[in-house]
Amino acid sequence: MITLADRVSRVKGSATLAMTTRAAELRAAGVDVLNLSVGEPDFPTPPHIIAAAKQAMDDGYTRYTPGPGLPQLREAVTVKLSRDNGIVVPPEQVIVSNGAKHSLFNACMVLFQEGDEVIIFTPYWVSFPEFVHLSHATPVIVGTDPDRQFEPLFDELAQKITSRTKGIIMNSPSNPTGGVWSRASLERIIEVARSHDLWLFSDECYESLSYDAPFESPAAIAPDYEKLLTFQSCSKTYAMTGWRIGYVTGPKEVVAAMSKIQGQSTSCPNSIAQIAAIAALTGDQSVVAEMKDAFNRRRHLIVEQLSRIPNLACREPGGAFYVFLNVSGLVGKQANGTRIKSPDDVTEYLLTEAHVATVSGEAFGDSEHIRLSYAASDENLMEAANRIKSVVARLN
Repeated sequence: MITLADRVSRVKGSATLAMTTRAAELRAAGVDVLNLSVGEPDFPTPPHIIAAAKQAMDDGYTRYTPGPGLPQLREAVTVKLSRDNGIVVPPEQVIVSNGAKHSLFNACMVLFQEGDEVIIFTPYWVSFPEFVHLSHATPVIVGTDPDRQFEPLFDELAQKITSRTKGIIMNSPSNPTGGVWSRASLERIIEVARSHDLWLFSDECYESLSYDAPFESPAAIAPDYEKLLTFQSCSKTYAMTGWRIGYVTGPKEVVAAMSKIQGQSTSCPNSIAQIAAIAALTGDQSVVAEMKDAFNRRRHLIVEQLSRIPNLACREPGGAFYVFLNVSGLVGKQANGTRIKSPDDVTEYLLTEAHVATVSGEAFGDSEHIRLSYAASDENLMEAANRIKSVVARLN
């Protein structure tokens, strides 16, 4: 009999990866599936970044690097943070990891432990509670306001902070909602963290995709608050999801502790991808603006199309490349023996009947919505909306 460690049972599998796998299996079987479940840009990595990686191999950058990342990449991160975010830090306060996901995991490992509580806002990115569980701490879920870009319900937050609360994890622009918090909410969450002496994690992986207002980093708003960590990534900004380069800045003691953990787990980030990341952060930034313009156009397109479908409610997100579609109007309806009771049922119905892959809001701690990614061509978005409209019309 095989006995697994207790921590395995504390962690849920990734619903987003599960749906992507199902979509791939159907495609392999010859089904024309439109996959709107994927959480990555559909654009290729810009040519100058690929060229830098090829040159890195020719130049012999194929060996281990320092654990926290190449010195020249950490320096490039500081230049980027100053240029784009107004965050001024030295390289020793930066660590590069195998994606921002890895950075967030490492930070939870060094700052949270059994007996601690960590505030997470719902709808949340699927990995936030799991990182907390793996650190043996307890995630405490706080609601948000769908009509205000899913900003925190601050009264509920105040009620849920206890003597055991150790940190807060925030994500704006948000995965899964696309919500972008206002300056007032950012200032308020910083004040909450400061007044209770809490760690504040700011996941900014979608920082380049804020459409209606300039993006602001909490660390730029409150540079004097030392218990604030900023997590960013090359994945969404430069269409480099598979390259696995993310980074975090925070107090040097925390960065040193994260480097210690990372050194014993993955040694260092990929050497070739690190050179490519330098080209991404310091090179031509016009490609970032071009992708943002395309996503913004698609945002308007998909919201317009989905808003026309009866019994569905679609708010326009302020950032990222997701719409969080309210499907509560479908609950209780049925077709062909299928009865809709939850967002899980909606995603299953859309996959089997419309061949459109989406992700249930239940994966993100929400019971009324599903997530659709508009990181797809205009043609595929239009076709997906038409398919959804057709099968929703069959429900009665």
